[in-house]
Parts: sequence; structure tokens; C-alpha cells
Amino acid sequence: MEVVGLSKENILKISKVKKEDDFFKNYRLDSFKNFENLPMPSFGPKIDLDFSKIIYYKNDNIDKKIESDWNNVLKPIVNELDSVGVLESEKHMGGMGVQYESEVIYHNMLKEIEDKHVIFTSIENAMRDYPDLVKKYFGKIVSNNENKFAALNGAVFSGGSFIYVPPHTKLERPLESYFRINSRNMGQFERTLIIVDDYSDLHYIEGCTAPTYSDSSLHAAVVEIYVGKHAKCRYSTIQNWATNVYNLVTKRAYVSSYGTMEWIDGNIGSKVTMKYPCCILKGDNSKGTCITISVASHDQEQDSGARMFHLGKNTSSKIISKSISRGGGNASYRGKVFIDKDAENSDAMVKCDTLILDNISKSDTIPVNISNNTSSNLEHEATVSKISDEALFYMESRGITEEKATELIVLGFLDEFRKELPMEYAVELNQLIKRNL
Repeated sequence: MEVVGLSKENILKISKVKKEDDFFKNYRLDSFKNFENLPMPSFGPKIDLDFSKIIYYKNDNIDKKIESDWNNVLKPIVNELDSVGVLESEKHMGGMGVQYESEVIYHNMLKEIEDKHVIFTSIENAMRDYPDLVKKYFGKIVSNNENKFAALNGAVFSGGSFIYVPPHTKLERPLESYFRINSRNMGQFERTLIIVDDYSDLHYIEGCTAPTYSDSSLHAAVVEIYVGKHAKCRYSTIQNWATNVYNLVTKRAYVSSYGTMEWIDGNIGSKVTMKYPCCILKGDNSKGTCITISVASHDQEQDSGARMFHLGKNTSSKIISKSISRGGGNASYRGKVFIDKDAENSDAMVKCDTLILDNISKSDTIPVNISNNTSSNLEHEATVSKISDEALFYMESRGITEEKATELIVLGFLDEFRKELPMEYAVELNQLIKRNL
């Protein structure tokens, strides 16, 4: 089954094939109305998409269930996923889900994590098996009328992960989801919903790739995360979409008292990225961190950053942004920090560092920083630099080639980000960076 173009009829087709109840069907239709009425973003890179040509749903095996054994997945798909390291990565995880085009095709979790009563499944399975839990949280942090692409996701969402971690539960291994676009003009619209209950701890990892076509593809995901009291969630992403993909994502976390949310966000691929992970620090003494890197090469625009909203007292946030531009690319920081008048004694820090590798590339820092009380601290610093001739000469004089010296300087520049990743992901990041220099 393949659904091309946006219409009420096509949205109802998606809802019907997923056997949804009226709650989700009506949510889709309401989202579609919002999509039609909302304008394109008035800021950031130019988005040149023909919505009538995009494939909004594709599944060649409608009746096929989600597999938990790779031997039951089509061999060409297994080989394709193995070639980009998915099967190797699974060995280090507590559980893994894999989405191919519009549906999750594989899902597995270690028994020791199942025994802790953790729920890790596709969003569709959760909607069917845990409807009350999903409806309690679904669409509450990210509204379906706040921007055009969140509304689009609400209308055509398919696939994605649902995670529920019960109170007083710590996971020793991360959970991972992997997303693959493999067709021309394909749109992928996964919906991820994560609830980390009180006094619990989760590390979730997301990876994504797509082959390169001349036609534009679209990735417009929505991620909603609830962090309970004294709980912690870390969400790590390395985005390596092909350079024909528009990556337009809305990610947001609601953090309760003494809770901690950490976004570790890497942007290497895509034609255009617009992504600003957000923390709503609602509870007193809650914390939010976002550490991002963006690497933009020829014909790439990485418009990324973070948003922190301090609503509770004694809240703290930290944004660290590392941007690299080369070959005419544009890697920019765009962010917002807001400290409410009642968020007394809060602390916020923003640090933006940019490395421009030639004379035809660019980078901008576009911050909005607002503090509405006098007892809080808000710091912002930004640096822009190039690789100095002196540094290159010093390394070349010791027998290091200019290419290798540049690579070492760039990896050192990104060290603050790399050290936050699991070892196997840090190694993968090193390889991605080397291929993009």
C-alpha cells in the first residue's frame, strides 16, 4: 500500500489500515485542518517541498507482524541494515526497534528489562495495548497546531516508539530505535512518546539514514518526553540523513521537580535541518541540558539549537552548541532561553562555538535570551574561529599531513560532544566526521 499526496481521504486510509479508534482518527483529521491553515516557517532555511508528490505512507506487507528475530525479516533489508551497523549496534543495547519506511518491522528487548515491567514497543502497538496510558500523554506537550510540520505529523504519523519506565527503575543498557528511508519522495513521520516515571533512569538512542536520490524526501517527526520527579532521561541522536532529505523535527520534554533531561543531538546529514530540542523545566530544582553538533558541507543548511523554558524555582539549564561549516555549507545556532518571573534563583548557560573551514561557508548565532526576574543568572557566550595556519604548520612540522591535522583539530573541537556518547557511537561519529571533511 502506498499513499501519495495529502487529502482527507488519504488520511482516513492511513487510519483505517492501522485500525484506529475515533480518538486517533479525529486527532489526525484535526491535525490536517491545522496543517492547511498554518503557514510555512517564517525563519530559517528555505523549504522547497511539493507536498502533493510526497509518499505519506508505504508498507508492502500490511498484514505482516513486527518481528523479533532477524531470520524472519527479508534478507535484502537485513543486509541493508547490517551494512550501516544496525545489527552490530543491537549487541550493546537493552532493546531495539527498527522502522523501515512507514512501519516498525523489528522489535526486541532483553528479558532482564522486560522483567522490570518496562514497556518498549511501537506507538501503534501501544495505542492498541495501552490506550489509556497513551491517550493520557499523547499530544499534550507538542500541540498539533503549533507549527506546520507538527500538524503534518499529527495527520499522517506512522511508526515510532513508545517507552514507559515504571517508578524506581534504572536501566543499565540504553534502548535504541533506528529509522530508515529507502524510497524516492518518501516521507517518514514517526511519533515517539517516552514516559520516565518518578525516581527512574533511561538512556534512549536514535539513529537514522537514507540513500541519496535527486528527489527531495521529508522527515517530520514529533518526540514527546515526560520526566518524573527525581527521574532522568538522556536522548542521544546522530542524524545522518542523505543530502536530499528535509529534516524538520519537533522534540520536547516536560521535566518535573528534581528531574533531569539531557539532549545529546548530532546533525551530520540532510539537505536542511530545523531542529531545536526543548526542555520545559516545570518542576522546582529541575535540570535541562542540550549538547549539539552540526556539520554542514556543500548545499547543506543545519539550523539547529535548543530551547529552555524555566518555570520552576531553582531550575538550571545548559546549552552547548558546536557548529562546523565547510564547502559552502551553513551551520547555525538558533535557540531560546526563557526564565519566568516565578522561576526564582534559576541558572542558564548558553555556549556557542563555530569552526569555519574555508572562505565560502558561513555560520550564524541567533539567540533569544529572556529573564523576567532579578534573582536568576543567564549567561551566553559565542566564538567563531578558523583553523589557524600556525596550528597546521606546527602539526605538519611533526610529520602530520595537512588533511590529518585538519581532522585532528576538528575532532578535538567536537570532543565535548563525543565524550557524551556510548563508545560505539563515538567511533561511528568519528567516521562520519572524517567522511565529511
